[in-house]
Amino acid sequence: MNKYVVRTSLVWFGVLIIALSGLFLYLKHKTSNHRKANLPISTEVQPVAEGPTTGPAATSTSTSTSDTTGSSAGATLPSKPQSALTPVQLSPQRMQSIGVQVGKVEYRNLDNDVRATGNVDIDQRLISYVQVRFPGYIRKVFVNAVYQYVHKGEPLFTVYSPDLVATEQEYLLARQGQRAMRASTVDGVAAGAASLTTAAEQRLGQWQIPHRELQQLKSSGKVITNLTIDSPASGYVTNYNALPNMYIDPSTRLYTVADLSRVWVYAQVFQDDAGRLKPGDPVEITVDAYPGRIFYGRIDQILPQVNLATRTVPVRVIVQNPGIILKPGMYVNCDLKAPLGRQLAVPSSAVFQTGTRSLVFLYKGSGYLEPKQVTLGPEAGNYYAVLKGLKPHQRIVTSANFLIDSESQLQAAAGSFLPPPTSAGNNSTSANASAMGNINFTTNPDPPQKGQNALHVRLTDAKGSAISGAQVTVKFYMAAMPAMGMASMNTTATLTGKGNGLYEGTASLGSGGTWQVTVVAQKNGQTIATKQLNLTTTGGM
Repeated sequence: MNKYVVRTSLVWFGVLIIALSGLFLYLKHKTSNHRKANLPISTEVQPVAEGPTTGPAATSTSTSTSDTTGSSAGATLPSKPQSALTPVQLSPQRMQSIGVQVGKVEYRNLDNDVRATGNVDIDQRLISYVQVRFPGYIRKVFVNAVYQYVHKGEPLFTVYSPDLVATEQEYLLARQGQRAMRASTVDGVAAGAASLTTAAEQRLGQWQIPHRELQQLKSSGKVITNLTIDSPASGYVTNYNALPNMYIDPSTRLYTVADLSRVWVYAQVFQDDAGRLKPGDPVEITVDAYPGRIFYGRIDQILPQVNLATRTVPVRVIVQNPGIILKPGMYVNCDLKAPLGRQLAVPSSAVFQTGTRSLVFLYKGSGYLEPKQVTLGPEAGNYYAVLKGLKPHQRIVTSANFLIDSESQLQAAAGSFLPPPTSAGNNSTSANASAMGNINFTTNPDPPQKGQNALHVRLTDAKGSAISGAQVTVKFYMAAMPAMGMASMNTTATLTGKGNGLYEGTASLGSGGTWQVTVVAQKNGQTIATKQLNLTTTGGM
């Protein structure tokens, strides 16, 4: 019994020790986490997420975080700024080699041409229908072919109508009674007989009996059993439904006669161009079947519907059709002209489209070209209307704009653009910087090499006298060569005056190859001489 008590006590004592050890470890771990939570955050560690902040520092942090993670919530990448508009300077030889031509900004009377295709259709206002106002039976048919031409008043068919015959008999009896009662002395008898005649004649008139048939009825005094129906207008029979012995009533459309001396043309204009047009605008129409011939018309109506398949708007044009040359259903080409009035305009070739803006190069004289952003209106033929950015009589480049833009970017990358002298663009003087001073540029060694090179410039005026006290800079530029993994390189050297028009300095060239060199001499804040040349250096890449 004592052994059982001792063993049980030992077991419970061991359990108690294990429980106390576990509690101690748990409290120690909790205390350690609490201390770590109270430690200050290192300034080198950036929080994973933070609230919106303001100020330049916040913008910089947001941009850096966005670049690093690429997925931070609320981070906005800054939009890429457009490249600055950089003027360009070209030598006369360079301008001639790339084909630069110069024109002027002028006011012009512009017509906005909208070209579209179309189809000829019948003018529905010139369609006539042939129907009778009484029931009957067709006896003879004189016109029995589609697109047979008929003249106004030409017989179409004859008809027998029992109702018409009865009315004619009533009319003849009324006339006989009127003649018999004319000598009556009884009051109202003669007047009553005359009213019966008038009523019968009016009924024949309401049935639109031809005047010729009515005169024959009066003169002959006999009933006309076969009444001849004439064409109400001149034109082509586009549909007929008149057959011998056929029963007809007032609802039966027997003939359709269309006058094709004037037709409609439905031009299918894209919905983007429909807003430029209005009723009354002139239209020129050409047909491949008649080369060189132009048909003239005017817009009658811009229909209020859009073809969902082609996104075009039908524009109805009225065209005179002498000689019936334009046939219904014929395919035609339409040139719809929307007059824009007198507008400030530039040639289309003068506009350089970058994709996000429209540029025009202003010619300042002496080879100086300045890009100018403009706001354009609609294009009319070979000209653009200018809404903003230019003034009348300004001189602009009208050709080779793409090559000039490439030259401008090249010179901007090299930092070699020179602002035009005060006299540039002035008609009173055409002297440029090269006429004010001459530059003689040499290097040591000659040709230059990769690495350090000595630069020598002798600056003289137009008479050959030395120019001292000028600031002379030499800029080297080599374009990037992506195929070889080389970025563009720039080197600028400022030369020191040695007296007697001599200036010296050094430049370190990072690679062999062809460098574009621009030498600039300035004095009193004005450029007095420039020189551009290409130098090939030795020493390899």
